[in-house]
Amino acid sequence: MTTLSEIPVDADTPVSKPWFVYLVRAANGSLYCGISDDPVRRFATHQRGKGARFFLSSPAVALVYTEACRDKSEALRQERLIKKLRKSAKECLVASAAAGLST
Repeated sequence: MTTLSEIPVDADTPVSKPWFVYLVRAANGSLYCGISDDPVRRFATHQRGKGARFFLSSPAVALVYTEACRDKSEALRQERLIKKLRKSAKECLVASAAAGLST
């Protein structure tokens, strides 16, 4: 029996497409956390009021944080962790992402 670690990997082996966990700021200041394989496209969907009931009461105004993940399951795990954070901790993530852009 061959284990996964024994299977040779070469440059031609397709790598799974990255997934992202993201935060979107709503007009009322709240933050929405989700996952997508294309967060910019997903944000555009949220701006049109589609894709999440969350934005029915307050429209999406900015994609404020994205984090690349290895695959969908890692993105889901990270989303669960972020959703458990207090808003102040989520705001720290947003601030760290903004600081990373300005350097």
